[in-house]
Amino acid sequence: MTDARDGRAGDAPAPDDAPDESVAPPKENATPIPSGAASDAERDAEGDAQREAERRFTGRRAEDRAAEVRPERVRAAIRTEIAADEAADAAEAAEAAEAAQAEPSPAAAAEAARAVVELRDVSLSFDRPILENVSFEAHRGETVTVVGESGTGKSTILKLILRLLVADRGHVYINGQDIEALTFQEALDIRQHMGMVFQGAALFDSLSVFENVAYPLREHTKLDEDQILSRVREKLEYVDLDPDQVLELSPAELSGGMQKRVGIARGLAANPQIMLYDEPTSGLDPLTTATITHLIMKLQHDLQVTSIVVTHDIRSAFRMASKVALLHDRHITFFGTPEEMAASDDPYIQTFLGGY
Repeated sequence: MTDARDGRAGDAPAPDDAPDESVAPPKENATPIPSGAASDAERDAEGDAQREAERRFTGRRAEDRAAEVRPERVRAAIRTEIAADEAADAAEAAEAAEAAQAEPSPAAAAEAARAVVELRDVSLSFDRPILENVSFEAHRGETVTVVGESGTGKSTILKLILRLLVADRGHVYINGQDIEALTFQEALDIRQHMGMVFQGAALFDSLSVFENVAYPLREHTKLDEDQILSRVREKLEYVDLDPDQVLELSPAELSGGMQKRVGIARGLAANPQIMLYDEPTSGLDPLTTATITHLIMKLQHDLQVTSIVVTHDIRSAFRMASKVALLHDRHITFFGTPEEMAASDDPYIQTFLGGY
């Protein structure tokens, strides 16, 4: 008879077709597992559990140590980045201060000092004297507003700058060039650097908005149709008009303010260096007047366009002007900033401003 201790059940390999004890209970005549074998298995299981617990504990400690180190590394990296940014900012500030203290080159100084538009001792008469010894200048990015009573010759100054009229005496300079002695073709070339916004917008009634704005591009450039369309859309967007909505409209379908903005877009079409405005806010309501005034200021700030604005609107003139030229009795009787004009104690200026 075989002793059960000579062959332990735990040492014998289980056959492949052994029944699953979790599914069916053992048969009554199955050989019982010796108690010694059960104790060994329990000890092995306990050892495995202890080792797993130690492994997990060790892993958690490592993670904890990494978690303690990680924030410090992040903080160190942030401190390093901040220090680098501060150093870069300090270097930029030093460069800017050095550049501000540096003497401009002679060419740059001469360019800054040169007026874009200058009238020097200009006189003009028709049946009677209109202008006498008129002088003023406008530099790059400046807006000069010409104000005065009706019929004093303000719009005549624009015609002289465009060389539609020639002065009897004196000189008109554009970028340092005296335009009085130019030929007709040379005068046309000079005008390519100017944009004009007429009183009442002066749009072509028979042409669409697109054709009105495209007109100077077709006349004076060699742009193809795709380039013209792109330029027209760009300028309409710049004056806050939606090209998709207004391109095909006629001027009669636009409000007065929209007509003015289309006129400005047409003046800007050729990317001029100089913009001339004849009563740009005349006949407009206060809100539309503010919109047109803002557009003129936007051109000055964004594009550094030099603008000459003839206007009766003192409030608008003071908002947009770098300098104000007051035309009275055929002369420029005041030329200076709006603040200087408002502070003047000249009786005529105070009467003209009317307590503004």
